[in-house]
Amino acid sequence: MAGHFSRELTLRQLRALTAAAKHRSITAAAKQLHLTQPAVTLQLRNLQSLAGMPLLQRTSDGMLLTDAGLEVLALTERIEAAIASCETSLEMIAGKTAGRVSIGAVSTAKYFVPFAIAAFAKLHPKIDIVLRIGNREEIRQALRGYDLDLAIMGQPPPDVPVEKRLMGEHPHAIVAAAGHWLAKDSGLAVVDLTYETIITRERGSGTRMLMEQFFQSSDLQPKIGMEMDSNETIKQAVIAGLGIAFISLHTVASELADGRLVVLDVAGLPIMRQWYAVRRSDKTLLPPAQAMLEFLGEEGASYLPSPEFVRSARAVNVSGL
Repeated sequence: MAGHFSRELTLRQLRALTAAAKHRSITAAAKQLHLTQPAVTLQLRNLQSLAGMPLLQRTSDGMLLTDAGLEVLALTERIEAAIASCETSLEMIAGKTAGRVSIGAVSTAKYFVPFAIAAFAKLHPKIDIVLRIGNREEIRQALRGYDLDLAIMGQPPPDVPVEKRLMGEHPHAIVAAAGHWLAKDSGLAVVDLTYETIITRERGSGTRMLMEQFFQSSDLQPKIGMEMDSNETIKQAVIAGLGIAFISLHTVASELADGRLVVLDVAGLPIMRQWYAVRRSDKTLLPPAQAMLEFLGEEGASYLPSPEFVRSARAVNVSGL
């Protein structure tokens, strides 16, 4: 056979063999397959040629499979089962009841994205969801490389054609430990932060760039104490009294609620940005991913800490001191 069997074998040939074995008749096989008798005979002849040995033999009881024919029939049954399974999977994917969705989210979004995914999973329990958390550049690069169906971020890369679905507002402000001496003051000016140590995200992060824009517009050169690539570490450093931080308020919702952090009432803050669910416009989305995109656009905002919560948290923390 020298490899011809695997390269030239066709589904038509296998189905001709199955029908002939079932009915023990070329005529009956042709009727089942809606082909002419010569067409079925040709398929069987080609199949036997590829196998290099007889697959059928004529007997008084009709056409019977040889041992080689039984092997090929077993192969056919496995192939037909695989095709049926694939067909079922495709139907489930088309019906949004199964499939796989690959999502990327910038690290700041990890505080709400799992809740949105959990809600979607309850609606579509057979859809597998793969979540990748990374910094801004990592998620942008994954989007560039077609590695993701969707990305949850603030600003998509400018060099990639995208479709965006607005999820909601994303507030940024300056937080301090509950006992910080500025926490009790309202109407602070940026100049009041002149001697404060700022704990900040690493260069290139979206939060760091937004902070730099804020201070540049105020002509204040902030005193940078430490640079960290983790919001969790920044929060702990602020709670420990090592400095104050310009940070996404969505990352500190729990700490604001339990009083470990307060939002400083600084003029010009909070700065509002937006959260988007993003997809490459030149990447074809299968129905499960399209369903996720629509869900995030329609329901995503309900999983964000609301602006009302942010304002009330600041008011409670300030008035409580």
